Amino acid sequence: MGAEVVVQGATGEELEAIRRLFMDWERVFSRFRPDSELNRVNRDPSPVVVLSRPFAFALRVALEAAEATDGLVDPTLGAAIEAAGYDRDFSLLAEDVRPPGPAVPGRRDSVRLSGRLLSRPPGVALDLNGVVKALAVDSALELIAGDGLVAAGGDLAARGGADVGLPVAGALHLIAGGVATSGTTKRRWRRGGELQHHLIDPASGRPARSRWDEVTVTADSCLAADVAAKAAFLISDDGPGWLDDRGLPGRFRAGGDLVVNDAWNRVLGGPLAA
Repeated sequence: MGAEVVVQGATGEELEAIRRLFMDWERVFSRFRPDSELNRVNRDPSPVVVLSRPFAFALRVALEAAEATDGLVDPTLGAAIEAAGYDRDFSLLAEDVRPPGPAVPGRRDSVRLSGRLLSRPPGVALDLNGVVKALAVDSALELIAGDGLVAAGGDLAARGGADVGLPVAGALHLIAGGVATSGTTKRRWRRGGELQHHLIDPASGRPARSRWDEVTVTADSCLAADVAAKAAFLISDDGPGWLDDRGLPGRFRAGGDLVVNDAWNRVLGGPLAA
């Protein structure tokens, strides 16, 4: 998943189970493994495909996230992100003088999932990375019987209290739940002389134009925090209010400027929460 995984509070047996979980999910959902189930599904020309239980579960969660965000977090942007140039493991990306490929807007309304049966029109390529890493973090925490913490990249879930560093400055004390940061400071590259990034606007099929560099959200799970952080980033100026409408604390960074919404001030007390 392109991120170091940090675990606290696990026994040796629980740690091994968490390691297997991340390896198994990597094999199922990776865009960069030719033999992954994701790539097999995207290559399959059949109008209806039978999915494994983990894949069907993750896709159902992704479609629910799309519904909850009015289509902002869309699982049908696989072709769009490849058109922007993210077609291999991030560590292997280099500047490419070729222009981006044609824009591919999202088509979530064309996807139908019934149990483990997936139907979608030709040309729709799934990318479940909008939910998979956060889902894996939450699922890994469930494998720890007592208090613990699991973090992968900008996604974290904890039980029993944890001090969590925030991007640039500050920290917060998370009693239980999740924290996620979404933005363009790490996953960006050049294609055709222009900066590209992995947060795609489903309406245009291109990397989103947002005033924010990063958005950090806390919620009752890592998944909820991650989906909300992505949506608030994509909404741009109205992101703080969108989170307030849902009672979710959010901190927004644009360059050296930090902005927090009312829920963040009420729950955490200021931009740094230190």
